Amino acid sequence: MKILVPVKRVVDYNVKIRVKADGSGVETANVKMSMNPFDEIAVEEAVRLKEAGKATEVIVVTVGPTAAQETLRTGLAMGADRGILVQTDAETQPLAVAKVLKALVDKEGPTLVILGKQAIDDDCNQTGQMLAALLGWPQGTFASKVAPGEGSVTVTREIDGGLETVQLTLPAVVTADLRLNEPRYASLPNIMKAKKKPIETLAPDALGVDVAPRLTTLKVAEPAKRKAGVKVADVAALVDKLKNEARAI
Repeated sequence: MKILVPVKRVVDYNVKIRVKADGSGVETANVKMSMNPFDEIAVEEAVRLKEAGKATEVIVVTVGPTAAQETLRTGLAMGADRGILVQTDAETQPLAVAKVLKALVDKEGPTLVILGKQAIDDDCNQTGQMLAALLGWPQGTFASKVAPGEGSVTVTREIDGGLETVQLTLPAVVTADLRLNEPRYASLPNIMKAKKKPIETLAPDALGVDVAPRLTTLKVAEPAKRKAGVKVADVAALVDKLKNEARAI
């Protein structure tokens, strides 16, 4: 079984996001970038399936600028076999990425696609679902457990009411949730080995996909700052403020 794992280069989750002065977006110049945490979980799951003998090859793929090769190298250091960079400097949006991934699925012929449920920069939570729709494949989203079987994969999903278990006929698309696993730290020897693993670079045009943005960002602004709290002397004063000022009771 061949597994394709799409990953995204995003601003590191430890970095405090700053909005550009003109409100056109967030500041990314000289900002630490890393692999989207949900995609990291997806890579870990794919590598574990390979280590368990249930997968033969793990391919990491990303759509983005030349610098996104660093993200692919991270995936290779975790245990993926090779990488594919679809190089573009255009803003990547879910539908365009899903179309690129469909073209790569047609080219590579994976049995399973595992990706993060969403990216922490735009929080769209759309790419996996759009890819499944374009391919006509079954999908298991928000996965907290993945168990491949003979010609199928059983996915435990996290839903509002608890857990739901679905069985999907392969090939299928699975999106990873936080509790699926805990990603490993890449060891120094594996980081060195990753430098020798192949990364294929393609252009969107070579895949027959137009990645030009369909959506326009009108303005980006920081959320309004919360007002300072107020101390009250006793419970009676608290009830009075909730009733007469906040009108919460």
